[in-house]
Amino acid sequence: MVDEVTASDAQSQSASPEREGEAAADYLEGLLDIIDADGDIDIDMEGERTQVSVIEVNEGDLGLLVGPEGDVLAALQDLTRLAASQETGERSRLMVDIAGHRAKQKEALQKAAEGAVAEAQRTAAPVSMSPMNAFERKVVHDVVAEAGLVSESEGEDPDRRVVIRTS
Repeated sequence: MVDEVTASDAQSQSASPEREGEAAADYLEGLLDIIDADGDIDIDMEGERTQVSVIEVNEGDLGLLVGPEGDVLAALQDLTRLAASQETGERSRLMVDIAGHRAKQKEALQKAAEGAVAEAQRTAAPVSMSPMNAFERKVVHDVVAEAGLVSESEGEDPDRRVVIRTS
């Protein structure tokens, strides 16, 4: 059996990230209106993922949407993914960043991962990092792979962590 892909199928598949981003932006704009906060919304692609960023207009306006440990941001991302999925009819893997929090978090994780890679190379022993969520582990795995080492996630959430090995 041969699957046929029509031009309209191809167009709807390629438009999916755009539709996903627009649905997420609409959801986040509605939320900003509800809490009476100002923010500019930027939609980009990072690899195969839609990245939706809310850029702070007035300093301190968006802190509540991040939360003390980024927990509110994580929950907001889940809700935004649900809204986008409902709109597009497809599972959403988009990433949400509020006031640059995720970008700063990613930079700090990359530095920590580079330090762990250096330790693994220096000692030739496995290096176990502290427990992390899926986003954080992905950042670490990417840094480790780029350095030519091996990493794997061990344990169960919320104590799941990355272990780095030289081979």
